[in-house]
Amino acid sequence: MKEKILIVDDEERMRKLIAAYLHKEGYETFEAENGVQALNMFKSQSFHLIILDVMMPIMDGWSTCREIRKTSDVPIIFLTAKGEDEDKLIGFELGTDHYVTKPFNMKLLIARIKTLLNRAYKTEMKQKKEHLYDGLHVDELSHKVSINGISLNLSPKEYDLLIYFIANKDIVLSREKILDYIWGFDFEGDLRTVDSHIKRLREKLGEKAYLISTVRGTGYRFEAKNEE
Repeated sequence: MKEKILIVDDEERMRKLIAAYLHKEGYETFEAENGVQALNMFKSQSFHLIILDVMMPIMDGWSTCREIRKTSDVPIIFLTAKGEDEDKLIGFELGTDHYVTKPFNMKLLIARIKTLLNRAYKTEMKQKKEHLYDGLHVDELSHKVSINGISLNLSPKEYDLLIYFIANKDIVLSREKILDYIWGFDFEGDLRTVDSHIKRLREKLGEKAYLISTVRGTGYRFEAKNEE
């Protein structure tokens, strides 16, 4: 499985240059030209590492990192023209893993990426992230979901919802929190989007729909005994 790397930089030339080097190393790359676009992509799929430019229009790298760190520990490398110690301290306080100052040596950047990926995933990549609750089987690495051996055909958003519920087992999640996490903070829809997607997810879960309970006036909760 190829590691997925998101490159966030408002300079297209820089994005393409980094992507070209990463492709040679066998990585799968994705590109965003600002923080808002990056967050939308981050909400819809998972990445193994993010290369994040600091100075960008619409939403800068620091704000983007702050939003990502609310829900994820994905490795982040800050890419910036700034080199002052104070700026580096801000980056590390926000949760970056490395701070690379432009101009930089591309081979050095690749080396740091390899080191971070190895450190973050050398154990996880070897272990299957699987969950089994009362016949409901979820394999996060293959994105396969089944009930008593019968595969379910979930949409990407339905799958993300299920994973989010499992990760927050026994915790009541408000509609607002679910909407923000799954669809992104700048989503223009309303809370009915959450209800309609959960309704469809429950329909596909069939007899296991009870695993997602409604907490009246508050939101939803994934209720299940310990994993089998």
